[in-house]
Amino acid sequence: MKKTEHTDFNAVITGTGSFVPEKILTNEDLSKMVETSDEWIVSRTGIKTRRIASKDQTTAILAAQAARRALENACVSADNIELIIVATITPEMVFPSTACFVQQAIGAKNAWAFDLSAACSGFVYAVSIAKQFLINGKYKNALVIGAETLSKITDYTDRKSCILFGDGAGAAVIEAKTAGPRGILYCNSAADGSGWESLYCPAYGSRYPVGKTLPDERFIYMQINGREVYQLAVRRIVELVNDCMEKCCLNLDDISLFIPHQMNARIIESVAKRLDLPDEKVFINIDKYGNTSAASIPIALDECRRTGKIKPGDIVLLVAFGGGLTWGANVVEF
Repeated sequence: MKKTEHTDFNAVITGTGSFVPEKILTNEDLSKMVETSDEWIVSRTGIKTRRIASKDQTTAILAAQAARRALENACVSADNIELIIVATITPEMVFPSTACFVQQAIGAKNAWAFDLSAACSGFVYAVSIAKQFLINGKYKNALVIGAETLSKITDYTDRKSCILFGDGAGAAVIEAKTAGPRGILYCNSAADGSGWESLYCPAYGSRYPVGKTLPDERFIYMQINGREVYQLAVRRIVELVNDCMEKCCLNLDDISLFIPHQMNARIIESVAKRLDLPDEKVFINIDKYGNTSAASIPIALDECRRTGKIKPGDIVLLVAFGGGLTWGANVVEF
């Protein structure tokens, strides 16, 4: 297989970590809040439970916990980290960045830090950015985190959206290496701003700032057009996979594991069917955590590594689609 970029360095994922809150919100719990049922939710989304942050658990707290576990897994100390990227749409504050809070919390005093807002595609976007800094020799390592507290912007009177979302964080340590696995082989990222109304949360930004009367009081919560998102997600993810296979001179038989953003089990199953991917190659854990946006892929990646689903030499495909609209993929050799 040819490499798509010539460089002396490979960007290699050397450690992963994840953290989810203790509180579990079941479908039965939701059926007491809105008109729904366990059967209805599972049949349409595949979700059985989701984790919910306590009032004292913020995005930075979840992110820092996942970061510590990733650092331990990679055997890298926090003060050796040079770059921190936090992908999130539920930041600690308007400013400063959540990444700065994480830097302080874990003691990564030598790292520069920033946030990335690409909704569910945030982690794969951030991996792509980190890779560029590493393969060009600018930095030796990076800490990439996807973290969300979506429960804090979820309308629990809206049954079409409140059943979907959960909280959590996942992290990866990525290092520049001259030997060993080829690491991140290829990345593809894209966006279409004309589709922003499919997934969005309008308040409180400069369009609807604090102090201005909202046209709809529900604008403080996530808004979703589920049918449109479903159709677009399936099409774009299939296109991403085909592009990755072409650019890396691979076929789907070469892929050991497909880890998609956990948006909806029906979407994932539709993608797998179109690509003719066998069930054993498609990882799904949405039943346990719901849709955790930017956190879903790194949580899944960490689970796969720690349970032995990913072995040395495996080629793994990470794919996401989310608000923006945004979509992206990473092809990674472990």
